[in-house]
Amino acid sequence: MSYPLPGPKRGAIPKERHKDESPNKGLGKTLDPDIKRVHPERAESQTQSFVSAKTHQSMDLPYSFKEETSTQQEKMQPGEVVCDICSEVKAVKFCQTCSVSYCETDVKQHYTVAALKKHSLVEIPDEDQYQRQTSVEELPSPSEIQFLSVTSDSVSLSWSSLQGVKVPQKFRVTWECDGEASSLEVKYAYQIEIDGLKPGENYEFSVTTEGEDDSENRTVSASVFTAVPAPRELKIDQTAISFTLYWSKAEGMEKVPQRFLISYCSPGTELKAAYTDNCYKTFPNLQLGTEYTISVSTVLNNGKQSEPVSTTICTILPAPDQLTVDSVDTTSAAVSWNQPPGLDQTQHHYQISYQCPRTKPHITTTSSHSITLSDLKPATQYSVTVCTVLENEEQSPPVSTTLTTRLTLQIMIDTLGLGRHLINKLTPEILREIDEDSGTDKPLTSLVLRRLLKARSLKCDNGQVSDSSQEVNPLDLITALFLCSDGLLQQEMALKMSMCQFAVPLLLPNCDTEQTTLMLWAMRDIVKQFRPCSSDDRSEFVENSIVLTDLPMVSFVRLGNSTLSKSQLLNEVLSNSQNYNTFVHKNMPAGNIPRMISDGFVEMSWYLPSGNPNIDVFIEPVAVANLHGDIRDFQTQFAFLCQTSAAVFVFWDDLDSDSSILNLQKMKDQLFIVCNSEAKSYDAVSFEKLSHGLQKHSHHILMKNRHMNDAQLVKKLHSTITDVIKANPPKKVEGMSVDARKLGIHVDEDYDPCLRAKTRAALITDEICCIPSYKDSQLPLQGEIWKILTTLEKEECKLQKGGDKDIEMYKKGLKQNKRELRKKQLAHGLKKNMSIFIDGLKSSREERNYFLKWMKLNLDNLSRTHLSELRKMYKERYQHSPERKDLIGDLNKQISDSSLGTEHFLREVGQLYESSWYSDESGAIEKHVQELPRICAQLMLDGFPLELMDGDASNIPMMWISDVLQELHSLTKSDCKIRVVSVLGVQSSGKSTLLNTMFGVQFAVSSGRCTRGAFMLLINVKEEFKNKLQCDFIMVIDTEGLKALQSTQPTDNFEYDNELATLLVGLSDISIVNIAMENTTDMKDTLQIVAHAFLRMKELGKKPSCQLVHQNVADIAAHGKNLMNRKHLLEQLNEMTIVASRMENTGDNTKFTDIIDYNLEDTCYIPGLWHGSPPMAPVNEGYSEAVADLKKKLINAFKKEEASNAQTFPEFQHEIGSLWTSVKYENFIFSFRNSVVAEAYTKLCVEFVRWDRAFEKHMYTWLIKAETRVANYGIKGSKQESSLDDLLNSMKREASDELDREGNIFLNNVNSYYNREEGNVGLVEKYRSEFLICAKSHKNETESVVRKKLEIAVDIKKGTIQVDYIKKHNRDTLDKKVSDLVKKFSGCDNPLNNQQLEEEFAKMWNKTVGELPFRCPEKQNITSNAYQQLHQNMARESGTVLEMLAKAGPLEKCGLKEFQVKSGHNMVEKFVKGLRKRLHKSAYQSQKSLEHKTQMIANYIIEHSRRFVMNKVNAKTDYHSTYITELLELIEEDLKRDHELHFSPEFYASLKIHICGHAVREFQQMHDAFISNNDPQQSLEKLKPQFLADFKDLFYKRDQCKRKAEEFTKHCLEPAVKKYITKSLGPDIYDEMRSNCVDVFSTKRSFQCSMLKRLLCGDFQTFLKYTDYYEGFVFEFILSNTVEYLSKGSRTAKDISIITNMEVQHLKTISRQIKEAVEKSLQTGSDRPDEDGEGDVNFNLFIQNLRSEFSSLLVIPTNTTGMTLENSKTKEFSDMLLSSVEEMESRLSEEFHKDQDMFKKLSSLPDPPQEKLFNMLFGCGRLCPFCKAPCDEEMDHSMHSASIHRPDGLGGYQWNDSDKLSTDICSSLSNNKNQFRSVETKGKFCSYKKYQTIFRDWNIKPDITQTSADYWKFLFVKYNEEYAGMHEVLPADVPEDWRSITMKQAEDSLKLTFDPKPKGNKSHVP
Repeated sequence: MSYPLPGPKRGAIPKERHKDESPNKGLGKTLDPDIKRVHPERAESQTQSFVSAKTHQSMDLPYSFKEETSTQQEKMQPGEVVCDICSEVKAVKFCQTCSVSYCETDVKQHYTVAALKKHSLVEIPDEDQYQRQTSVEELPSPSEIQFLSVTSDSVSLSWSSLQGVKVPQKFRVTWECDGEASSLEVKYAYQIEIDGLKPGENYEFSVTTEGEDDSENRTVSASVFTAVPAPRELKIDQTAISFTLYWSKAEGMEKVPQRFLISYCSPGTELKAAYTDNCYKTFPNLQLGTEYTISVSTVLNNGKQSEPVSTTICTILPAPDQLTVDSVDTTSAAVSWNQPPGLDQTQHHYQISYQCPRTKPHITTTSSHSITLSDLKPATQYSVTVCTVLENEEQSPPVSTTLTTRLTLQIMIDTLGLGRHLINKLTPEILREIDEDSGTDKPLTSLVLRRLLKARSLKCDNGQVSDSSQEVNPLDLITALFLCSDGLLQQEMALKMSMCQFAVPLLLPNCDTEQTTLMLWAMRDIVKQFRPCSSDDRSEFVENSIVLTDLPMVSFVRLGNSTLSKSQLLNEVLSNSQNYNTFVHKNMPAGNIPRMISDGFVEMSWYLPSGNPNIDVFIEPVAVANLHGDIRDFQTQFAFLCQTSAAVFVFWDDLDSDSSILNLQKMKDQLFIVCNSEAKSYDAVSFEKLSHGLQKHSHHILMKNRHMNDAQLVKKLHSTITDVIKANPPKKVEGMSVDARKLGIHVDEDYDPCLRAKTRAALITDEICCIPSYKDSQLPLQGEIWKILTTLEKEECKLQKGGDKDIEMYKKGLKQNKRELRKKQLAHGLKKNMSIFIDGLKSSREERNYFLKWMKLNLDNLSRTHLSELRKMYKERYQHSPERKDLIGDLNKQISDSSLGTEHFLREVGQLYESSWYSDESGAIEKHVQELPRICAQLMLDGFPLELMDGDASNIPMMWISDVLQELHSLTKSDCKIRVVSVLGVQSSGKSTLLNTMFGVQFAVSSGRCTRGAFMLLINVKEEFKNKLQCDFIMVIDTEGLKALQSTQPTDNFEYDNELATLLVGLSDISIVNIAMENTTDMKDTLQIVAHAFLRMKELGKKPSCQLVHQNVADIAAHGKNLMNRKHLLEQLNEMTIVASRMENTGDNTKFTDIIDYNLEDTCYIPGLWHGSPPMAPVNEGYSEAVADLKKKLINAFKKEEASNAQTFPEFQHEIGSLWTSVKYENFIFSFRNSVVAEAYTKLCVEFVRWDRAFEKHMYTWLIKAETRVANYGIKGSKQESSLDDLLNSMKREASDELDREGNIFLNNVNSYYNREEGNVGLVEKYRSEFLICAKSHKNETESVVRKKLEIAVDIKKGTIQVDYIKKHNRDTLDKKVSDLVKKFSGCDNPLNNQQLEEEFAKMWNKTVGELPFRCPEKQNITSNAYQQLHQNMARESGTVLEMLAKAGPLEKCGLKEFQVKSGHNMVEKFVKGLRKRLHKSAYQSQKSLEHKTQMIANYIIEHSRRFVMNKVNAKTDYHSTYITELLELIEEDLKRDHELHFSPEFYASLKIHICGHAVREFQQMHDAFISNNDPQQSLEKLKPQFLADFKDLFYKRDQCKRKAEEFTKHCLEPAVKKYITKSLGPDIYDEMRSNCVDVFSTKRSFQCSMLKRLLCGDFQTFLKYTDYYEGFVFEFILSNTVEYLSKGSRTAKDISIITNMEVQHLKTISRQIKEAVEKSLQTGSDRPDEDGEGDVNFNLFIQNLRSEFSSLLVIPTNTTGMTLENSKTKEFSDMLLSSVEEMESRLSEEFHKDQDMFKKLSSLPDPPQEKLFNMLFGCGRLCPFCKAPCDEEMDHSMHSASIHRPDGLGGYQWNDSDKLSTDICSSLSNNKNQFRSVETKGKFCSYKKYQTIFRDWNIKPDITQTSADYWKFLFVKYNEEYAGMHEVLPADVPEDWRSITMKQAEDSLKLTFDPKPKGNKSHVP
């Protein structure tokens, strides 16, 4: 037996064990001994000694109380305690914490495990000790039993420990139930849980204390019932007024007999109970909407019951049943429902709630089972909910439905976004506006409209719009669109719908007014072609307006309900193999959406045969009408159809319904019933009655039964319709208007403006019988007269028929003929019909549009009728009389002349307008036409095309077109921009259709009437899209097909096609080149013409965009398959372009891609227009989509274009005029001066001049500083180089670096300018190399000048440096002598008086000067130097020239007299004398004229040379040998300008000798003055008064500061400052003139223009000087303008002149710098006292520092300083110096203000600005070989040209036979076939067109303006006699029209020539 040591006190459970983390947690062999759990099945009986137990904490390894056996006791020694763990080994330790005994092995964990180390271990006591303890104490009894917990199968009980017992305690626990008892022994524990008990039974428990010897003490007992478990898993199955409760028995109770007690109650009611043996219970007849509480308990047989299990449940209040919308109106709706079940005996009512989206619900109640909801919004969806409500306010779940109120027309219109257009109708121009057109983000209405106008398929499904709320039936949409559109848009929509084979509106309903409209006007423009099979001639076809065509009509209507889709069956009836949705039906997209406003809509379509019975559905044409809606609701429409139809098919299934409406019409013969026997509403009895009623018309019932499918029904319908067509006469739609009016149906043509327009148009068109004769009589102005005028205009430009006539007289004759023809036009007067037409144009905008439309409709009908008859006649004569070619030719001409449209009337208007300008007095015509340009401008804004080029006459009425465009300019914003799209292609290639589809416009595409000439149409750009597209309008130009007028001769050069293509390409931003089919031959022919046009544009600096379009390409793989062909084609096109470029004289290396932006992948392939075979083929949707993609390409291309490329209307007007004039001249390359190109070139020139000025100014400033450095060389304190040569080399390197840097900046500016994206830079790209070459040339020239001036400056310095040293040495010597003299007499007792001092000073001066060395500069012999250079220059000439030089005598004696040209000086003279005998009626230059010209040239060269010499002399430096070299170069350069005069060597020699004679005299005087100024002795003598004054001051010890400062300022600073200002003025004046006199000096062209303006105001002497002494005139003009400008008041100070202001500003600048230098020098050389503490020994240092500061600015004379400043301090001197500088500034400023002699100032400048301006603006000086007009090309150039030429009489030419001055103008002659001969041709005739073979460096441009020469004509007339008398010839015979030119016209011609930018003003001079 084991004896464990005493454990813890009873009931004391260790605190650790109450925690979640027990110290024994995780240990397999530890346990809590305080709680034991005993299972009855394992418990011993009362005879058993032990049972197993487990703690309630469920330890991992349960501890077992093992039964003691004899085996164990045998192993143990007496008195030993066994280990409680292993039960085999002696225990050595007892854990008081665990209450367990451990052996040596098992106790080790208490030493290793951290948690067990805290336990208390004790030794095991021996047996004796234990016995002593137990024997002493008597075991007490346990305390009362306490039940800790009782469950259904377990009991937990406890008791207290034995008080005072310290040894381990042992208890026996016994429990008994129904006679069954169990017990167990418990050691060391006082609490136990026993499970495995029976539920609901009474158990008695007892606890007894046991001793070691098993002796027992008193027992304590207690009894307790085990719990009864409650039911589980309660579930409820509920209905409206009952429910069933289900549950499950408690776990483990399945076999235990039991019943269940159920109790339930509701709030405020008594509890009810029930027993059941089942596990469910049903509760019927409960209160609705009541909450019940239900409890369920288990009850055993012994009456024990479990705790109840409870739940709650609410009975369901049923919702109303079958909620239904009974009716819906616009503002109300009726709904109803059924009473829910179970409420018969219950008081209740209903609550109704309804609301529309985003609004609060409206709530109302009712006791009835229906309600009418009022005050609803129309066309709004409402959600409606209804619930049942009891008296206790309990509500049932709601039931819901939705309803949509009906809408009025206005609401539907608003929903579609068309609200304001029901009154303010949509117009075609609104819909044509250009926008993004992306598709899905557009309103549905806008989408459909745009698709219609572009003849694209009509899709209305939701996929087309982003807003699903816009779901709408297509018929509603079409109805809304037609109701909201004006008549013109309705007509366009109907036309496009017809093209797409959509049914068009016949009767249009208005659901608000219930008024129906017959859409007669809307269908007027639909023209169809068909070929009936009944025609005898299968090749004949019928073309006519659909409303004027006789067609039988069959109508389809519905009565009641029909299960057959009427519209779908119709589509199948009208289609052959391909089904088209002609009529809208419910099975097409969006067709199933309920119709809202289109019930009563009658749509109409037709079937037109092609003449092929194999494919035609009907062999004769038939019209089909389809009424949507029940005819009972639309009896008016039904009546109309009955009266106008050959048959009416009524779809009717409910044959038993009211059919009285059918009897009303009394048309049994026409009625056909279509029904379906399979329909639910079909009744066989009713069918029999109907059949009996029809009697003989029983075959009029078409019934579909189960044996007939849709195809058979369609076949039956087709057969029936065919029979109807045969049996009934046709009827015109136009005639239906009578029936409509009788029925009260409105006819759209009855609109007042439309009726008035129709009446007015009929007055014109009803009189037309024969179109050619009508045109001759009523439209005479555009006939032969206009064609002759066209010929004269072209001859006026080309002058091909002038022969040897006087060109100006010939041109005068042409002008006179034109005037006579215009008067002949006027003589026709205003025809009656034209007067009516003009009145129609002047009517209101709406009526005018209707009038023009009626004119078009009527004229088209007339043309079709006449052309049809003429074609028949042509065919007959061609078949029966082919030999009568004269008759066939006459018919061919009639066919050509039988085209008559509104364009012919508008063309006549244009001719009327143009001819009115030639009227001598105002009359009726003028009153009629003066408003017409504005009216036509408004027409263009309304979307009407205007004829740009008359294709019949091949001419443009420029005055008319210009004024229309000018009116457009005024009607729109003045800054409106346009971009131009044109189309080019061969005839009948679909160009007009392409534009119509792309832009929704209406260029004429009538059959047999191809476009002639060119038409332009304006399309507005939407406001929000204008910024992206960078324009306000797009101008679309449709053209006549190329090769249309092509001659059959192989030599034809496509002249007309070239003219047309050049015009269109030049005007367009993008040219669409349209090519039909994949035909490369066609493409080559077309593009060969286009290539010539693009080549001409390339020469103008333009590279227009080109878009190639292939039409009628059906293969989807065409693009890929033709890649090889396209590459091969591109190679051919390159070859073709090379050939074209040779023809255009533009070189041999031009490729196709050089002239056109062409990418192989950019080619567009467009399928054919029709989907199938006409006439029933709809527009191919693939065609429309491809065209839409092309449009997107064009729009994207415009987006990428620069904004500056868009034109204003005046610019476009000017472009048309310039291009057309160039076309007429056939001189596209050289003659055309585009205003945009000219402006871009002028801008570039201005920029280039600015860069050049900046470059020159920078280098000039650098050079001035460099020369100053050389002049100041040797100054102490300044940087000293080893020698002047080193200094020169250093400065040359610096100059080179500076030139490179600035030159690169110059070049970079040019390149950067071309890299800009704006400013039309691309237009002047071809000039880039010229400007770069010019910039490099200027840099090289500047470098040469800078190097030469540096060398001259160094050479001059070398000549004076020794003299300067001598001067300095002499001054230093005298300084010392003066100082010694002062010291000598300072200590005398008897001071010297003033006279004595002067005498002593004189003695010292004379003695010292006599001892000083003086070496004067070497004097040069300028004459000898010049002679040597002149001899060397003439050495290459003949011996005669050198002999002339030798005989000339001393050179300084030459040139004293005026130079006279002698006989023989001009080698031309002898040739002229011989030539004159051979020239007959030819212009020539006389001998006297040549002598005079030579004398004038010599005079100019002499004057120019003297200005050069004067400029050198004004520099006041020494002479340099290069001066003569430069002078000779200048003479030769001037002589080269007139090399055509062929000066003799003797002239060259005599002129040079004369000029050099004058030059050596001036240079000698300059040199002598320089020598005198630099003589050391003279310089020293000038300083004698200063030395005397210094001597006196030192002697008397007076302060020298003031005097020294004044002397230094006067003798040193002031001369230097004046020189600085003089040098700075030249560049400043030059910049000022170029910058601020831009109208004169900005460019050579502006300069030339300003000079010519001066001539208009001058006298004859001014005129003569310009013509005969041009160079001198130019210089004087520049000088006088410069003087005039500089004399003006300055901008900053009005009281002083500009030049004075410049001088004052420079003076202020240099004065400020001098003051700053004084302050800085004072700081550098600060006062340092001498040994006595007085005086200043740093004066010289101060002066040296001061001069050093000035070394780069001023050249200070060195011979005025040198004495030491004594008796004063430097600081005092500097103060006095600053004061003196201020006095100097004031003095010089006053001097500048007084001196206002501008000529003197300008001539005294070392770098005169007038010379620089002359060199810049005079240009090359070359004169036109014919008229002697000066070249005015801007940059360096090899080809000379003049902007304006003059009569060659001013060039000295006269007629041989009369000695009269010639009036020919070379700009006219150069384009003439006439010939000339001159000295240069050696008397041989040469064509004027080939003048460049003689004068290779001249380009004489034709006068394309026809008026630019008016300037010279005016002056020639004015000075004709004086000029002739001056030159001793006879005055010219001046053409009479020259004498009518006014000064204003002359001035305007100048503006037109030199400023071609359009101003937007009307100006027409006949």
